[in-house]
Amino acid sequence: MTRPYAEVIGDPIAQSKSPLIHGFWLDALGIDAEYRHKLVTAEDLPTYFTERKADPAWRGCNITMPHKIAALDHVSDPGNVRGTIGAINTVFRNQAGDCIGTNTDAAGFWAPIDDLDIAGQPVTVIGAGGAARAILFALSRMGVGPVTILNRNPLKGAALLSTFGLKGQALPIGPAAPPSRLLVNASVLGMAGQPPLDIDLGALEPDSLVYDIVYSPLETGLLKAARARDLETVDGLEMLIGQAAVAFEILFHVEPPRDRDDELRALLTK
Repeated sequence: MTRPYAEVIGDPIAQSKSPLIHGFWLDALGIDAEYRHKLVTAEDLPTYFTERKADPAWRGCNITMPHKIAALDHVSDPGNVRGTIGAINTVFRNQAGDCIGTNTDAAGFWAPIDDLDIAGQPVTVIGAGGAARAILFALSRMGVGPVTILNRNPLKGAALLSTFGLKGQALPIGPAAPPSRLLVNASVLGMAGQPPLDIDLGALEPDSLVYDIVYSPLETGLLKAARARDLETVDGLEMLIGQAAVAFEILFHVEPPRDRDDELRALLTK
């Protein structure tokens, strides 16, 4: 029997830490399965899903940029992720053999800050892509507001505010962040190989939290700037591990050993 496997797809994909995370958990639990990474271009996406659906060893995949929205066209959506978050990051095969799309980013984003009381507090989100959609979905459930979306295309940001029923404003990315209890970088700015995110944090109060979902590099310029002001921070590994934990249970039908997170973080930051 062919060894079961799952994988992460995207373009580019070499930077993904998902194989390390899932491989660590598979080894820790003694599960005879594999987790890989797979470069898939936008043009190859339809062929990828056609081939994988025919492979009985394939458990599913995680999806990273730039396919989180486009992948919805190639899988079933019984949970209406298209109508809620509007992007998927996990595909799995159900008992009937159907390929189902879901999103674990929202849960992964919220897990590190679930004790943060930000109801009615101002929030800034940088970016308006697939990850931002999951983050805005989570924020909409927490009653935050007003929300400022900073994006190269403010019209796209305004559309997302409307989609998630959030009050606020959409602006171009400027030199300074507006006053915010929570500031989240949900863009690729600051990622290795991408332009830096150079934004002044002077308007943030001392109790503000800065959350950067970029994890390569882990110590981004945004987090350095926040720590220089003694602001609380959350790095990209927190969301990455959190969303991966939900996906791992979906793909392999067992909870990952989260009591070994310190060991996992050490492995990921070598």
